[in-house]
Amino acid sequence: MISVSEAIQLVEKQSLPLLKSTYKPVEKSGGYKLFADVDSPINMPPFRQSAMDGYALNLHNNLNYNLIGEVKAGDGHQLILKPGQAVRIFTGAPVPDTANAVMMQEKVVVDGNVITIQNQIEINVNIRPLGEQVKKGELALLKNTKLTPAAIGYLSSLGISKVKVFKKPSIALITTGNELVEAGADLDYGKIYESNSNMLLSALYSLKFYDVTIHKVEDDYEKTQSKLNSVINENDLVIITGGISVGDYDFVGKALSALNVTEHFYKVKQKPGKPLFYGTKNNTSIFALPGNPAAALTCFYVYVYIALQKMMNNDVVALPRIKAISVSNFKKNGDRPQFLKAIYNNNQVEILEGQSSAMQQTFAISNALVFMPEDDSAIETGDSVEVILLPI
Repeated sequence: MISVSEAIQLVEKQSLPLLKSTYKPVEKSGGYKLFADVDSPINMPPFRQSAMDGYALNLHNNLNYNLIGEVKAGDGHQLILKPGQAVRIFTGAPVPDTANAVMMQEKVVVDGNVITIQNQIEINVNIRPLGEQVKKGELALLKNTKLTPAAIGYLSSLGISKVKVFKKPSIALITTGNELVEAGADLDYGKIYESNSNMLLSALYSLKFYDVTIHKVEDDYEKTQSKLNSVINENDLVIITGGISVGDYDFVGKALSALNVTEHFYKVKQKPGKPLFYGTKNNTSIFALPGNPAAALTCFYVYVYIALQKMMNNDVVALPRIKAISVSNFKKNGDRPQFLKAIYNNNQVEILEGQSSAMQQTFAISNALVFMPEDDSAIETGDSVEVILLPI
């Protein structure tokens, strides 16, 4: 059995970037990172553009100009201005090549077809030049840039409809247990509704990992080994819940060993989630989480989250950890470090009742975990504690 810090270090060390690429429509590329530099296919803006509503001028030495027309956004015609002539123009409209300044409308007096500007202005004022943001063929975004809404808007403005991005991992979720039935089915004596798959699927979706398949397997050694073999060969990440302890009907550990999965650790000195397995085979990472829902979700946030971020080659791989003031008392049983379900708000944290590894009701209202180290036996109101902020 290893410590929490040792387990985290092993996940960080053994989880490697996928370095696989795929093409995504720009509008569906949010959260991905660019696999290669993107060069601009156009000048942006693609024409000299008015920065405001006003009047485009062909400058001369007089404050009066003859108004000869109008240009609004989207117009494709090209008016020719002589010195001393002007056109009404609007924000984003193309500035005629023969105009060399735009005067804002608030500084113009209009009298029929003659306008008078308040003062002389410098050449090219209030005109966005051709290619001001980026010129055709220039670098628009660097490789490894994370595609935020702003980046997607920028790429779309350049007319780019698809991008080459780092592929996100394909993920298999496996639930084990003869006692599990799906929601909506009759709940016979001795059965419970299966919840881990929906819980973990939701956690993955919230992190924008959508390439996920769900598999269910009975407590049978041959079936467990067969299912694990197929999903390990077909996915980048495998997450198993249940069947990893040492009971007579826990077959996951035996099956992983038979499949020659390299074990990096099994059992972590922590509560909840002691019977946690992490291993790899070829380029696939495998986590076997405890079957108890709260323990499974805790292990997901503390360990699997890190593996996912490493696979995506992200710089920050762990959830944020901050210090906060406890508004609760808590006494720990035993000497294992503990992850406590909690509610964080405005630099204060409340440790909730119901810390059992099977308790989902408490986790349902939590937005944080309080980490209680091995050497701490109790938390008192007013103590400074370490808080892991959950991505919910």
